[in-house]
Amino acid sequence: MTKGLQGYFLAVVFATVLGFPQASHGQTSGLVGLLTSQLGVSEQQASGGAGSLLDFAKGQMSAADFDVVTQALPDVGTLVGSAPSGGSSMLGSSSSLLSGASGGLEGAAGVAGAFSELGMSPEMVNQFVPVILDYAKSAGNEQVMQLLQGAFSAL
Repeated sequence: MTKGLQGYFLAVVFATVLGFPQASHGQTSGLVGLLTSQLGVSEQQASGGAGSLLDFAKGQMSAADFDVVTQALPDVGTLVGSAPSGGSSMLGSSSSLLSGASGGLEGAAGVAGAFSELGMSPEMVNQFVPVILDYAKSAGNEQVMQLLQGAFSAL
């Protein structure tokens, strides 16, 4: 019996260290799971698309507001990191660096480019947004949802 328990605990430790989704990152799995089940996209498309949208939102918000989002939804950073690196247009990237409020059209073009790079049509952005907002409200709170909703209004 002791060897069985040791084996179990070793399996849990290895799964955690290796980063298997069911052993860690429950919040990421939650949003990615919602997107895959509700929209029929792959896990890579779900995480990359959500990451692209959250990266766009980051460019639309003050650092303090984005900190509120990341505190409520800790895996936002992981999702942003999974966004396609070439998805943002050069204009979208530089406008986000210059000013959080000027992502606008170039930023929206960057999100559309990221979705295309992931094999999805740009129209899928409009399907991702309500799922992300619902998730933000349920996993975070009303304030987090409203912050993201304000940022997404620039799309």
